[in-house]
Amino acid sequence: MTADLRLRRARGALGFCFLAQGVAFALLVTRIPAIQDRYRISDALLPAFLAAVPVLAGAGSVAAGRLVRSVGAAAVLRWSQPLVLLSLLGVGAGRTLGHAAAALAVFGLAVGALDASMNMLGVSLQHAYGRSIMLGFHAVYSLGGIAGASAAWAAAHWQLGLPATYLAAAAVLLPGILAAGPLHTGGRPGPPEPAGTPQDAPGRGGFRPLLPLCLVMTCAYIGDSTVSNWSAKYVQDVLGGSEQLATLPYNLYMATTLAGRAVGDLGVRRFGAAAVVRAGTVLAAGGFAVVAAAPGPWAGMAGFTLLGLGLCVIVPQTFAAADRLYPQSSDAAVARLNIFNYAGFLIGSPLVGALGDAWSHRGAMLVPAALVLVTLLYARSFGPSGALYGVPHEQPRVGDVGRGRDRL
Repeated sequence: MTADLRLRRARGALGFCFLAQGVAFALLVTRIPAIQDRYRISDALLPAFLAAVPVLAGAGSVAAGRLVRSVGAAAVLRWSQPLVLLSLLGVGAGRTLGHAAAALAVFGLAVGALDASMNMLGVSLQHAYGRSIMLGFHAVYSLGGIAGASAAWAAAHWQLGLPATYLAAAAVLLPGILAAGPLHTGGRPGPPEPAGTPQDAPGRGGFRPLLPLCLVMTCAYIGDSTVSNWSAKYVQDVLGGSEQLATLPYNLYMATTLAGRAVGDLGVRRFGAAAVVRAGTVLAAGGFAVVAAAPGPWAGMAGFTLLGLGLCVIVPQTFAAADRLYPQSSDAAVARLNIFNYAGFLIGSPLVGALGDAWSHRGAMLVPAALVLVTLLYARSFGPSGALYGVPHEQPRVGDVGRGRDRL
């Protein structure tokens, strides 16, 4: 098998894994009311259940960072993704509150390991290609999220129970995941790293240069969780939209996220990662400003559309920047950075809710706007303008994922 064919197959296999993860996560979060009804979880207890998932996902990401040192990122991906689907099935098929708690705990740990290992393999493949491809992986994840949300709507509409819904999802996705497993690979690129690139591992005193990217990741997910948790309520209660209209903002946000990521790699190749991230940051902040000042629901939805186009580029490029910052230990850097995904998710919704109650819901939308603008202060962390690595590209050569540490 030629090197180019091996890389293309690895890219396709990883793309399917991003798609499957988008479907699985959407099937969980969009059926939370049904899960609450099945297990009779009180409104007071539900937030604790929901908060436990990202907390455990952070722990799973840390564990993945340790595991890849001995077994490699591909091995972590191969066991964690089937475990995500099986635990999702457990969430739908359990009978007691204890069953739900155990299944959600496994889901959280597995999701953290899966998110970390997928992005490790993604930055490794990008490194091998010598050009931006990370946004494409996250575009496929967004497509999976839309597909999963649509499947959840159909299941609810046709009154299909949770066990049947999740069993159908596992039956469709699991064969593809198992088939993709042996194809996961990556490589080391030909181009050398820019002069002055820190080579020390984050776990050995070199963690400090990663902190700006951790802050950017947190702020981006505060913005994302604000849209996920508050867009429907904001359009209906603040902007006076109907209940039916209130279902549109998140769909528009997801659609523009998909569109932005689908073309984002072309922008990175043409203008450089830093320029694309700056443009995305300004668009996202502007979207929040439009939402805050919107006179009616349609103007508010235009703001959420801008948000999707802006926020969508920041997270994938943050992972890519960690790879450039720590070329010899990118697995550890990606695992640590991934923790702040869940930190932002945990902070965002309660922060905006508390500010809305204490101040105003319109004013609360300006806070994530200001936090997203922090990204502009650290735009240089995303690399020089022009070529992905700031140097002419050479032909990639295939090696092991994780810079020679993955055992295929």
